Amino acid sequence: MSTTAGGRGEWWRSAVIYQVYPRSFADGDGDGMGDLPGITARLPHLAELGVDALWLSPFYTSPQLDAGYDVADYRDVDPRFGVLADADALIARAHELGLRVVVDLVPNHTSWEHAWFRAALAAGPGSPERARYLFRDGRGEHGELPPTSWRSVFGGPAWTRTTEPDGTPGQWYLHLFDSSQPDLDWSNPEVVREFQDVLRFWLDRGVDGFRVDVAHGLVKADGLPEWDAETEMITGTLAGQHGESRTPPPMWDQEGVHEVYRAWRAVLDEYEGDRMLVAEAWVDPVERLARYVRPDEMHQAFNFGYLVSPLDAAALKAQVEETSRAMAAVGAPPTWVLSNHDVVRHTTRFGLSTAGGNPDGLAAGDDQPDPAVGLQRARAATLLMLALPGSAYVYQGEELGLPDGVVPDDARQDPTWERTGHEVNGRDGCRVPVPWEGDAPSFGFGPTAASWLPQPAVYGELALDRQRDVPGSTYEMYRAALRLRRELALGSSPGLDWTDLDGAAEVEGGVLAFRSSGALVVANLGGEPVRLPDGAEVLLVSGELGHDGEARLLPPTTTAWLRGPAATA
Repeated sequence: MSTTAGGRGEWWRSAVIYQVYPRSFADGDGDGMGDLPGITARLPHLAELGVDALWLSPFYTSPQLDAGYDVADYRDVDPRFGVLADADALIARAHELGLRVVVDLVPNHTSWEHAWFRAALAAGPGSPERARYLFRDGRGEHGELPPTSWRSVFGGPAWTRTTEPDGTPGQWYLHLFDSSQPDLDWSNPEVVREFQDVLRFWLDRGVDGFRVDVAHGLVKADGLPEWDAETEMITGTLAGQHGESRTPPPMWDQEGVHEVYRAWRAVLDEYEGDRMLVAEAWVDPVERLARYVRPDEMHQAFNFGYLVSPLDAAALKAQVEETSRAMAAVGAPPTWVLSNHDVVRHTTRFGLSTAGGNPDGLAAGDDQPDPAVGLQRARAATLLMLALPGSAYVYQGEELGLPDGVVPDDARQDPTWERTGHEVNGRDGCRVPVPWEGDAPSFGFGPTAASWLPQPAVYGELALDRQRDVPGSTYEMYRAALRLRRELALGSSPGLDWTDLDGAAEVEGGVLAFRSSGALVVANLGGEPVRLPDGAEVLLVSGELGHDGEARLLPPTTTAWLRGPAATA
C-alpha cells in the first residue's frame, strides 16, 4: 500500500497514466512557457478526468536544446519551470488528489552544459573526467575522421570533434542524439553510482516512479564496432535489426542494460509505496522487450508496436495477442499507448489516408488529414485501447481530441529540423500548448497571449471549457471510459476472450470483439454496420448508433462497450 497516495499494491499493473509535457500543459507566469506552478494549478483536471497518475517529461535544469532532454543538473528544476520547492509542491498536491507522480529520467546522455562534460573538455584526453563519456580518437592520418560511421537519430553523424584546451583539434565524443547531448559511458562505475543517487534524490522527495528515456541505449557494444546503418528508432523497429536472429545494432539493446535495471529495481525496492520503473525501449521483437520487465528489472515497458499499428482489426488483434503473451511469460502487465510527445497525435495520424503509422511530422504543404475522420477513428481507437487489460497511457490533450498543430517552418524548435537539413519536420506539432478556455488569450494556456509554439484556431473550439459537461464530447467520452474502466475492472482483468457476433468471422470483416470482466467490447473497424446483441446494455459508444427496426447497429469506425445477459453469456 502506498504511503503517499491511495490505492492497492502494484497500482501500476492497471493504472491509466497521463503524460504531462511541462512546456505545453499550463503556463503559470505568462511567459509563454509551461511551468510547474501552472501544472499544479491544473492537477484537479486530472483528478476529474479519472486517471491514476501523471508522468512529467523533464523539468530539470537544461539549456533546452532538446526541450529538456538535455539535462544539465538532475537534482534541480530549470528556472523556466520554477524552483525545487515547486516540484515538492506539485508532488504533494498530486498526492492530496490521489494521483501518483512519475518523473522522466534521462540516463543515456547529459547536456553538454552538465558539470561533468565541461570538466571533461577542460581535463583533456585520458583523464578520469573524460572517462565518464565516450571520447575516442578519430580515424585518418590526423584524426580528422569520426571514430565510426554511427549516425545520430536526429540526423547527421553521431560524433562531434572537440577543440582541446590549447586550441588544437582534439578527440571526438559520441552523441546518439543531438551534439548537445553527449552519451555517458555506462561501463564507468562512477556513472552507475551517480544515477542510483539521482534515483534516491527523487524517491526521497516522494515520486512514485520513473519513466526511463532511451532505456535500450545506455550500454554500447564493446569496442564500439563499426555500424553504418541508420539509427532511426521511432518506427517500432530499428534499422539493421532484421531477420530471425534480430541482432541488435551495437548502440541499442545490449545485454549490459539489464544489469543496470536490476540494480535500479533494488534501489526502488528499498522504499515503501510500490514505486515503479517504465522503459522507453524501442525494441523488436516484443519478446526482447519483455526482457526489460522480468521480475527483478523494470515494472513496465511502453508498447510502441501497438502505437504504430495501423487501424486494422487483424493487425491490432495480432499486436494485442503478441504483447499479452510476451508480457505474461515474465509476469508483467502489457501497456497500451496511442500518442506521446515524440509522435504525431493519433487524431491526426488516423485522419491520413494511411490511418496509422508514424509520419515525421506535418508541414503546411503536406497532404493534410481529414479532421472529422481522424477524430472518429481516434475515438474508436481510444475506447478499444482503454478496454484492454493492463496499463494505459494518455498524452495531454488527447482527451480533448486535439490534432497536431501545423507549425510554420520559421517557428520550429525540434533539433531534428535543423540536423536533417529541413528534411524531417520534427515533433513540434504534437507539442503545441493545450487549450483550456476557448475565448481566453492563448486559449487559457497562460494568463497572456504568449505561447512558445503557435496554437491553431481549432484549439479554441476544442478547449476544455467547450467540452466539459457537453454530452458526446471527446472529453466526456474519456471521463466516462475511465470511470467504467475502473468500475468494471477492465485494466485488472486476467485476460480477454476473443469472440464473434452471430458466428461471423469478425476479424475478416474488420470487427474486433472480446469479453473481459463481464463486459463485451466491440470495435467495428470495417466498412459496414454491425448488429449489436439484443438485450445487451450499451454502456459507452464512441459515436452514434444506427437502427434497423429494433436492431441496434454499430457504424463503421465505432467502438462500443456493452453489458448484460447477451453480452456475458
